[in-house]
Amino acid sequence: MLPELDIEQPAALLAYLRAGGWIEAQEAPRMTVLSGGVSCRTVLVERASGEGWVVKQALAQLRVKVDWFTSPERIHREALSIAVLAPLCPPGSVPRLIFEDLPHYLMAMEAVPQPHANWKQRLLAGDLQTDHVRQFARLLATIHRETGLRRDALMAEFGDRTFYESLRLEAYYHYSGTQVPEAAAFYAALIAATRARQDTLVHGDYSPKNVLVHHGQLVLLDYEVAHMGEPAFDLGFSLTHLLSKAHHLPAMRREFSAAALLYWQTYRAAIGDAPWADGLEARAVRHTLGCLLARVAGRSPLEYLDAGEWARQRAAAVALMADPPASVEALIAGFVSRIQA
Repeated sequence: MLPELDIEQPAALLAYLRAGGWIEAQEAPRMTVLSGGVSCRTVLVERASGEGWVVKQALAQLRVKVDWFTSPERIHREALSIAVLAPLCPPGSVPRLIFEDLPHYLMAMEAVPQPHANWKQRLLAGDLQTDHVRQFARLLATIHRETGLRRDALMAEFGDRTFYESLRLEAYYHYSGTQVPEAAAFYAALIAATRARQDTLVHGDYSPKNVLVHHGQLVLLDYEVAHMGEPAFDLGFSLTHLLSKAHHLPAMRREFSAAALLYWQTYRAAIGDAPWADGLEARAVRHTLGCLLARVAGRSPLEYLDAGEWARQRAAAVALMADPPASVEALIAGFVSRIQA
């Protein structure tokens, strides 16, 4: 049995990197624990050569207020996703894998060079740029389109959805249905429909918090729940973040609403006539509603919304679930009309 390793302890991580031959025996890189993640320990390792790595170690118990457990073996899924997607996506949009150590549930990837900024924090500060929204849409469309074309080849490695089940379907949809009984039937149908599809590689955490902006380019992180599944989930998950910021920042509500529509329109144009696109808009609407409610009633609520915003978002999502809009544009209009404070 391997000894326990906590990479957030600098001495332990240094000894591990030296013993594994990942750095020189006398090398003493600078190590900084990175905050913000709930599912992994994450440390920035800066070497004297100027090379930077991000070392991630998956946790079995996530850092949230409610009990939430999942296998740390999902770190292999992240490493594998990076290896598969890097050659398919625009250069620089996926970090380079340095090494993986599954017995210690960790991996290292190339750090995004400075200067960079977290896109979520820029959006919350009101820095909403049309080019970033278009990049966000085209990157997701590239992932879905290219992996959809390779579906059969990817099923062996990505067909298992255990991590997605525990980290998304249970934690977001099923749990929210237990907290909001009037939404239980909607979630039950959504879960069943989601499980029936394995069309493309689904990132599963496609969010501005997992995007860094470096010299104007978006760089996507955190692939640990990637799987072959329903692409509409990624759309709903990401649209929810744009709409929740429209809710939270009333002075920019019009701009974030327009960005959400542009995001959908850009994505839809970029996927073309993909065979799995039939009925996609209606499915994206339902996943957006599911995620809008889950982010105020699930195991991982949005931390920047206050109690009043949680209540308004919950009421708006439940009302729209009763008769889901036919289009993303109608969904945006319906949501915005119901959250006016």
